Amino acid sequence: LGLQSVVLYSLPELDGAIDTVVLGGLVGDKIALVPERVRKVCSRLRGWVNLRKTPPSDRKVSVMLYGFPPNVGAVGTAALLDVPNSLEQLLKRLHDEGYNVGDFATDPDASGQSLVAALAICSENSVIAGGSDKMQSAIEQRMERARNGDETVPETLAKPGGGLAGAAVLGKDMNFDELEKMLGKYMAKKVRKSWPEKERGPGMNMKGEMVINGLQLGNIWITVQPLLGVEGDPMRLLFERDLTPHPQYTAAYEWMRLPEEKGGFGTDAVIHLGMHGTVEWLPGQPLGNDRQSWSDELLGGTPNVYVYAANNPSESILAKRRGYGTLVSYNVPPYGRAGLYLELANLKDLVNEYRSGEDSRSDLRDAIWGSCERAGMTADLPYNFSVENAEGELDLSSVSVEDFDAWVADLSNYLLTLEERLFSSGLHTLGGQPTDKELLSYLNAYFDDKLSVDELEEVIALSHEKQMSTESMNSFLSWLKSFADNFMGDNSDVSGTETSGDEPLKEEALKIVELLKRNTEEMDGVVTALNGGFVKPCPGGDLLRDGTSVLPTGRNIHALDPYRMPSEGAWARGQRAAEEILRQHQESNNGAFPETIAVTLWGLDTIKTRGESIAIVLALVGARPVKEGTGRTVNFELVPLEELGRPRVDVLASLSGIFRDSFANVVDLLDDMFERASIAEESPDMNYIKKHCLDLEATGTERPAARLFSNPPGDYGSMVNEVVGNGDWDETESLGEIWRGRNTYSYGRSEGGGGVRSGTARPEVLDKLLSTTERVVQEIDSVEYGLTDIQEYYSNTGALKKAAENRKQADPATGSKKKVAVSIIEAFGGSNDEVPVKDVEDVLRMEYRSKFLNPKWCEAMLEQGSGGAYEVSQRMTAMVGWAATAEVDNFVFDQAAERYALDEEVAKRLQKNNPEAFKNVVRRLLEANGRGMWSTDDETIEKLRQLYSDADDLVEQVASSFG
Repeated sequence: LGLQSVVLYSLPELDGAIDTVVLGGLVGDKIALVPERVRKVCSRLRGWVNLRKTPPSDRKVSVMLYGFPPNVGAVGTAALLDVPNSLEQLLKRLHDEGYNVGDFATDPDASGQSLVAALAICSENSVIAGGSDKMQSAIEQRMERARNGDETVPETLAKPGGGLAGAAVLGKDMNFDELEKMLGKYMAKKVRKSWPEKERGPGMNMKGEMVINGLQLGNIWITVQPLLGVEGDPMRLLFERDLTPHPQYTAAYEWMRLPEEKGGFGTDAVIHLGMHGTVEWLPGQPLGNDRQSWSDELLGGTPNVYVYAANNPSESILAKRRGYGTLVSYNVPPYGRAGLYLELANLKDLVNEYRSGEDSRSDLRDAIWGSCERAGMTADLPYNFSVENAEGELDLSSVSVEDFDAWVADLSNYLLTLEERLFSSGLHTLGGQPTDKELLSYLNAYFDDKLSVDELEEVIALSHEKQMSTESMNSFLSWLKSFADNFMGDNSDVSGTETSGDEPLKEEALKIVELLKRNTEEMDGVVTALNGGFVKPCPGGDLLRDGTSVLPTGRNIHALDPYRMPSEGAWARGQRAAEEILRQHQESNNGAFPETIAVTLWGLDTIKTRGESIAIVLALVGARPVKEGTGRTVNFELVPLEELGRPRVDVLASLSGIFRDSFANVVDLLDDMFERASIAEESPDMNYIKKHCLDLEATGTERPAARLFSNPPGDYGSMVNEVVGNGDWDETESLGEIWRGRNTYSYGRSEGGGGVRSGTARPEVLDKLLSTTERVVQEIDSVEYGLTDIQEYYSNTGALKKAAENRKQADPATGSKKKVAVSIIEAFGGSNDEVPVKDVEDVLRMEYRSKFLNPKWCEAMLEQGSGGAYEVSQRMTAMVGWAATAEVDNFVFDQAAERYALDEEVAKRLQKNNPEAFKNVVRRLLEANGRGMWSTDDETIEKLRQLYSDADDLVEQVASSFG
């Protein structure tokens, strides 16, 4: 299956292929076609042909926004994308292209924020309960309240016409008999079985009908993608693998496609705006949709234009293969430097004064130490001297000058690291050309200190001169560009700038500026797709790691050839990382090697690093890739122990669902390697894989060499984030058990012939590996998504750590179980010679200081309206997740409370931008205190309780009535 997936999917995608449908296969020595699949590919071809033939003025287009999880202000949000502004610009561009968008493009008060605010109203449970017929009046009454100065209603609705430019609710309340006619009896029967009448799921009105709703502007229907799953009952999703999407989810897609003459909207195409929606994650075949795959059923033959983040080629594979998405990539926001703020800025001044002075240095010791304690920095930088006297009071006089100077030098370097650390600043607007300030931030992050700010500004100014020249000679350069593109390829330097041979960096900078200015092609890509045209392919990735090959955006992004992993560079870095992981472990464990290390293998970091995490697994085991003449990896051979010079470390490989499905060839090769290692003629004392297999064999366990574990076939995610999001858990140990319950399936060549459908539940083997795991390894592949930015890290890596700790023996002396360490590798830093490996607690501190607690990051999010407030809210939820599965310092919660809840101005802005998001911020702080994660004074808790009560009243006031 690995080779088939490459031939059928990976290679055609490099050329921009879309809508791959598996038509059949070999039966004996003959090719057999599945008639139903032939009809499917014809229906998708018909959809694209009809779209191309239909004039833009007559095309009906649905725009699907994201809105999960519910009740936290997520409506109209997407990863790294300013959805309201992007929606506004998209509608204006469609108008320019001849589409009927009503009065939106000509109304000076029209606003994307207003559209999202109206859709958020239609997404409230109390409004849904009244049915689609009453939604228009609900919006109009909120508009009236906004005009009267009601602060509980988004201010944007106070504009003339609510800023909606005449957008009106279009929808339907549908009963199950009507749904059955659209779905067909077979699929409808499956839905009825999963969702009996008393448990129909979300999106139902008081009559028990499925409510479909959206806003219509001419021929454009804008809606929020139905919720996925069961709010408040995430455990049902954990154990019912055959659960179908709920009735209202299926009804929304079916009604959207139903021809207008039959009572539906009759869409010609759908745009999923932003990363990422859920239709591609629905139950079905992991690779090669069939008739029973729900994404296949709900999308039917409708062209799916999927606006997707350029830096996530991994998950985009699912959008493309399972969701029939024609991808149009959008750029990441500009980068910012964290800088230092408040106490950290004061600490830097003290350190500089200490290091530059002679006479008064001793007087600054207490000041430096006091500043460190106020900022919580003593946890970041361990010290090997006593700071207290016999009475337990602070006394630094006994600390030697050499020891304190060395510690201050480390402190100075750490402050510099914090100051220069990058973060993603704000959100990106689809098709938006970067400003000079934003161009400078991209270049500064890319070149670091290789080019000065003055040199970078000079490059930007030069690009403007060339642009003006281009505009004045438009017709000639248009011809020249066409010639150059055909002759040199799309990513050649179109500026034609002459730079001297001693300025290659400036030449590269100018090329980057020219490519970034082509962000406008993002909107061109959407228009091209809606015209039934060819969207040019481009590798996914980010500028900092992958260079200019990922630009310009507005492209149909793809991944890489899985048969070439790990690459030479990835192999070199992976070996260095493994060596450093083992060195650090021995250093903290009296020279002992770990018996088992768990390594997470994710699709995204594998694609972006060209297989570094795979290389780490190989290096820990003591193996190396063998490549044939074409450069493709064909085997992972074991390195002789004499050459290795240490024991083979056992590895629990924790596979994401995307890695499992996308890299079946790598899974098979790894499985074969572990099998050979388990029977190698080596002493178990020098081969921990063999040692553990012998232990398992002694208990009669089948396939003791299984090492590659993931979710059940066709399933994705640990669901730990669902439980944390709902607060539906008691002890932290339960989060580890949820992870374990979702990852008992073993994969590989020895599992029923290999392939993504061959997973076998092997809980006994997994438990053995967890019980011997002493360290977990996780790569972070980009600046944009750190440990603290998304829910997936704590819900997988953190929960895996907890699952392993659950199986440790308690120390008789302390009664506590041994902690499992977590090594974090920031794959966007370091070089082949040195790969930074840090403990998870150190990375968490650094990320929180440089981003979440940083006023610069806070202000950047506040400026993004409802989407920015939602980003703050989600990071607060992730903080609780990390506190449950690892450790989050008390100062982090202290400063988070001060920054986002107790600062009246910030709290007011958050609440104004997104009341539900602000409510979640305060809720998470109270939850952290209630669960013992955060210790603070009673006065602070009382303030937070009052804030939560007020926020809850505000949200309830908004939701309780239409008036």
